[in-house]
Amino acid sequence: MNPHSSRSTSLLFLVRQTWSNRNLIFQMTKREVVGRYRGSTMGILWSFINPIFMLMVYTFVFSVVFKARWGTAGAMNESKTDFAVILFVGLIIHGLFAETLSRAPSLILGNVNYVKKVVFPLEILPIVSFSSVLFHSFISLLVLIVAFFIFNGFIHWTVVFIPLVVLPLALLTLGLTWFLSSLGVYLRDVGQTITIIMTVMMFLSPVFYPIASLPENLRPLIMLNPLTFIIEQARAVLIWGKLPDFSGIGIYTIISLLVMWLCYAWFQKTRKGFADVL
Repeated sequence: MNPHSSRSTSLLFLVRQTWSNRNLIFQMTKREVVGRYRGSTMGILWSFINPIFMLMVYTFVFSVVFKARWGTAGAMNESKTDFAVILFVGLIIHGLFAETLSRAPSLILGNVNYVKKVVFPLEILPIVSFSSVLFHSFISLLVLIVAFFIFNGFIHWTVVFIPLVVLPLALLTLGLTWFLSSLGVYLRDVGQTITIIMTVMMFLSPVFYPIASLPENLRPLIMLNPLTFIIEQARAVLIWGKLPDFSGIGIYTIISLLVMWLCYAWFQKTRKGFADVL
């Protein structure tokens, strides 16, 4: 197989490649998850300890020190711990998006050996990277659900819709990972730029505050942030016990699929130059 030859950019080809390399993706994801804590005494248990510790810190700081309240009328009778749980939802969604994209520009640069191996399917590297981050986000989500049950004594049945809510963001994140991993090969400053953008996006999305607290003229600007809709929908099904906005999720999914396909096509078109640059 010639590394300089053109590769298919169709989504059908992507599905076939992903399925045919599913065992490789699983093993590489497992290695990356386990490798994060290699050499530590408790190993993968840190995946549970970290979100538990952070939730405890958020609960103490916002419920005891700041005595913060979310202030969403009619959503629920807020207890002292509700603000921390609501905040944690936003941080999980932002963390999934930000950590994946922050790692993307160095993804190909950090796997030069795979670039030199012309038979290796480079297109699965973003899938592996996203899957490892998704695993840690899933653990954080489990911690959040358990904490919500401990604080409130119940869990909303609408929690079953959380995969549907996260799906369009997952597609968008995966697509942008293909784009940034390719762009990072040719422009080495992309990594620093993405780190700044992710920080800005965190404060320009309703992670620390409700949209209702913003002036009317600023709300459309915040809604342009791709994280805003997903964070709001995640809170709706997890915290407020409401059904998700199915039409909004459908439109978001269609747009995400389009972006993912365009980014994947970019990756496939530019990958033939990776070996020469590296």
